[in-house]
Amino acid sequence: MDVRVYEKPTCTTCRKLAALLTERGIDFERVNYHVEPLTEGEIRTLLRKAGVGPREVLRAKEPEYRQLTGDESDDELIALMVEHPALLQRPIVEVGDRAVLARPPERVLELL
Repeated sequence: MDVRVYEKPTCTTCRKLAALLTERGIDFERVNYHVEPLTEGEIRTLLRKAGVGPREVLRAKEPEYRQLTGDESDDELIALMVEHPALLQRPIVEVGDRAVLARPPERVLELL
């Protein structure tokens, strides 16, 4: 089973998720999307696999979020996430054709 975790290593929730997976003996690939930004296509694929829209994965605590007007289209929001990776919630876990926003980290168990 290929498990890929899209994260920011300094994120507390991301560290808790990594500990949970490690405790269960699950190997996983870590992708720091702040260093290796996701493309529009990759974000669209993750959203489709998770069954959510871009508004559901917006990170409201980021300064860039406060600049949004609230009437952006899904396409505009995805473009903003490409330009400003901090707007994308984390961690997102991808396993095959499914994905989940692992907040709280235990949500990853839905995929395993």
